[in-house]
Parts: sequence; structure tokens; C-alpha cells
Amino acid sequence: MNRINSAILLALAVALFATNTFAVAAEKKKVLVYTRNHKTVGTGYVHDNIQSSVDAIKKIGEENGFDVDHSDDPNVFTTANLKQYSAIVFSNANNEAFETVAQREAFRQFIHNGGGFVGIHSASGSEREWPWYWALLGGKFNRHPKIQPFEVRVVDANHPATKDLPAKFTWTDECYYLDNFNKDIKPLLVTDPHKLDDPKKAEYPGDRFGDAMPLSWYHEFEGGRSFYTALGHQKEHYQDPMFLKHLRGGIMWAMERPTKPAATEK
Repeated sequence: MNRINSAILLALAVALFATNTFAVAAEKKKVLVYTRNHKTVGTGYVHDNIQSSVDAIKKIGEENGFDVDHSDDPNVFTTANLKQYSAIVFSNANNEAFETVAQREAFRQFIHNGGGFVGIHSASGSEREWPWYWALLGGKFNRHPKIQPFEVRVVDANHPATKDLPAKFTWTDECYYLDNFNKDIKPLLVTDPHKLDDPKKAEYPGDRFGDAMPLSWYHEFEGGRSFYTALGHQKEHYQDPMFLKHLRGGIMWAMERPTKPAATEK
């Protein structure tokens, strides 16, 4: 009888372990890293940092318990396929991200259903003819001066993307100028554009931002969460511990469900 009871207890323990293991696996989150660079007419700039960025995000996923898929194929943008992801990361994507209205609509519905968005560096140059995308990301790429070192200041140290960063640091990058800003963005990192070596800075950005031109920000948008950083031009950035903390915090924040209810279509 004892043997029978032991066998039953063992079977129950195995079943309970399998159930718990399945539950954990089912709850594991997943992120899509999208890197399409395409231009129908002419040639667009393609960053050589793309694979480095993908590898870095996969490592962040391994260390923080979420899976990462990578694609540069717009056909992944279907409503059914996107349901498996908690966030979509446009990592150094540029120019035409999509090919069809249906793909854009699937992406829009993903956001409306609570999905997160992360834009890295040239993601602000994606979908340059789609105002909804600019509003989601928080702005639209205008131009940048030559690569140079510049001072970056943290203006919100409470966000996961900035809480582990120094209050000020020097960073060498393409300092992106954006326009068409969404008024609801909450800046995280800023720089003083007046200090940049740029003969055209009086034209843009001029005095629009004072000494605090946004470089990174976050906001909740139409049911989803959006985080953007203009940093990340060089391959070496994706091995920099400080920058990786910045990315990790932004991605982890975007993966969580927003606090605001989804917006109603008008």
C-alpha cells in the first residue's frame, strides 16, 4: 500500500511540476526586433550596426527572461502574428518600413491592443510619410550634424531607462535633430544644441529647445507604450554597459501594459 501511495504522490508531483513549467513557458514574453531599411526610389542609408543591435537585444532578452525574434520582412506584420509579442523594436530601421496598408493597420492595431513600441536611432527616419508613426515614435527625423562628442543630461532619473545612468555624461554619436514632436512625450535625455559643432544649427534647431533638446523620451499612446532613444549610431555602442542599461530599461518598460485605456478610433 505504501508503494502505491508513493507512486501516486510521485505522479502528482510530476504533474504539478509539468503544469507549473508549462505556465511559466506560456507566460514568457517575446519581443520582435524589426530592422527593415528600404527605399523604393533611390538609395537610403543603411547602418552597419544592425546586427550588433540585434545581438545586444537578444542578450538583454536572455538575461531578463524574454524571447527575441528578428526580421526585416514586412510580411510579419499581420494581426495574428503580432499577437505573440509584448513589444516591437524598430532597431535602426529606416525609410519605408511597410509595403501595404494592411501591414500598417496591423501595426496600429497592435499598439491599440496594448503592445509596446521601442525606436532606436534611425527608427525616427522610418515611415517618413506617415504622421501616425511620427506621433507614435514621438517625432520625425530632420537631420544631424557630423559625428562628435557632446554632453548628455538625464532629466528624469526615475524611469527604468535612465535610473542607472550618470546625471551627465559625454557621448560620441550622430546627434539627431527631430521635428514634428508629439507634445505628450516625456523627455529622459537632453543635450544643449548650441554647443554642437554645426554650421547650420541656427536654421534648425535654432532656439526651439533652449539648452534641452530631447534625445530620448517615453509616452503612452493610443493604448500602447512608446520609448525612443536617438543614441546608438556606432556598432560599439551595443557593447557599452551604460547604453545597454538604457536600452534594457526602455524595452522592459515598453513591454508592460499601459496605465491608460486604449484610445477609441474616431
